[in-house]
Amino acid sequence: MLDADRLRARRHEHRQYVDRGETIDYGPCAFLDTYDPATVFSSIDRNGRYAFANQPRIAHWNLARLAECLLPHLDPDENKAIEVAQDVLSGYADAFNTAYVEGFRAKIGLQTPQKEDDALIEDLLGHMAQQSADFTVTFRNLGKAAESEQADGAVRGLFADPAAYDGWAARWRQRLAAEPGEPSERRVAMDAVNPAIIPRNHLVEEALAAAMAGDLAPFERLNKALATPFEDQAEFADYAGLPPVPAAPYRTFCGT
Repeated sequence: MLDADRLRARRHEHRQYVDRGETIDYGPCAFLDTYDPATVFSSIDRNGRYAFANQPRIAHWNLARLAECLLPHLDPDENKAIEVAQDVLSGYADAFNTAYVEGFRAKIGLQTPQKEDDALIEDLLGHMAQQSADFTVTFRNLGKAAESEQADGAVRGLFADPAAYDGWAARWRQRLAAEPGEPSERRVAMDAVNPAIIPRNHLVEEALAAAMAGDLAPFERLNKALATPFEDQAEFADYAGLPPVPAAPYRTFCGT
C-alpha cells in the first residue's frame, strides 16, 4: 500500500540517492533445476522472501515502490496521486494471474482456455515438486509426449514415482483431445516456449572458472548454444540433459 508518510520518507531518501549518483543493485541470478517453489538462491535471503513461489508478490511490492517514486508525476495533489497509483496497482493480481495461466497453458500445449486448465497446471507443478522433477526438461519432453504417447517415458522417468505423471497425463490427454491442430503442430508450438537449453548454474560456474584460468572456450561454446535455446542442437546435447546432483544447495552472493 501507499501512504503519505511513507511516501515523504522515500522521496527524501530518493533525492539523497540521486544527489550521490547511487543506483540499485539487483544482485546475481540463478536458474531453477529441480522444481521446488520454495527454492531460494541468495545467501542473505534466510527467510525465503525472494523464494521462487514468492516472485509474484515481490513483483507487486516492487511496482508499489516504483509507483511511490512516480507520484509527483501522476498528480500535483499528493492524495490524488496516491489514489491514481493504488487504482493502477489494484489490477496487478488479475493481470498477473491471466498472464501466468496463459503462459503455462502454452507450455502444456493448450490454445483454447477451459475452466479446468488452472487445476491441470497446478496439479502438474505440484507433482513436479513432490517428485523432484526437473523444470526445464519436464516441459521440453512434454512437447514430445504431446506429439506421441510413445514419448511418455521421457517425461515419466523424471518423476521419482512415475505413477504420479501417469495419472496427470491421462487428464492432460483428455484435455488435448478438445484442442484444434495436429500433434506435430502442437509440439512445434510447445517447443517454441519450452527451451531445450538454459544457462544452468553448473554450466555458468564451469565457464567462469575456465575464463578465470584464461580459457574462454567453454564460455564461447555456452554462449553459442544459448543463442538459439529453443532449438534441438545435436552439438550441444550435453547442455540439454539433467544437471549433476549438487552436493549442497546453490547459493549466489551479491558483489561477486
